[in-house]
Amino acid sequence: MFLKRQTKTLSALPRGPVEYLVVGLGNPGRDYENTRHNAGFLAVDALAEKLGAKIDRLKFKSLCGDAMIGEHRVLLMKPSTFMNNSGEAVRDAMQFHKIPIEQVLVLFDDVSLDVGRLRIRRQGSDGGHNGIKSIIYLTGKDTFPRVKIGVGKKPRPDYDLAAWVLGKFPADQAETLDKVFDTAARAAILIVDGKIELAMNRYNS
Repeated sequence: MFLKRQTKTLSALPRGPVEYLVVGLGNPGRDYENTRHNAGFLAVDALAEKLGAKIDRLKFKSLCGDAMIGEHRVLLMKPSTFMNNSGEAVRDAMQFHKIPIEQVLVLFDDVSLDVGRLRIRRQGSDGGHNGIKSIIYLTGKDTFPRVKIGVGKKPRPDYDLAAWVLGKFPADQAETLDKVFDTAARAAILIVDGKIELAMNRYNS
């Protein structure tokens, strides 16, 4: 594991129907581990650890795990479709569990934010992010909450964006990343619990 995790907030054994999807975006496979584009995967891993859950079941074209956040049963998801087709996994899970788009929380990387910063939004456009673009296209809606995780801007304007987001986080950012993924997990818990305003006020930076 790339990061040292924080204090656990163990959830109860999952019960009842799934009410929320919490989706971390990224690319599957060792070649993409700990890359900037996999910030969503790392944030969902942090959330799973905090909740005492395991993301180890293959379903809906994703690695999945069940957890409870308060009284809400949630499905934690890491799509294995590769980033550009993330919407396939989200759509399939939504249809199976009959989840409205407003109860799909997506965590993902944002190159417009500095490393260590978060931005929580109720809804919005894809902002040029291909994973979000796929979700909006395949669900037909952009009204889902999201947690954007800063991975930093390209070092210079002519630097290839794909090369930047598929590059690995440098070792000297590990402590900052530990904190931001833990914060993203805390924000996700508040959002699922119906406290998105509190999450925005507390964690937007």
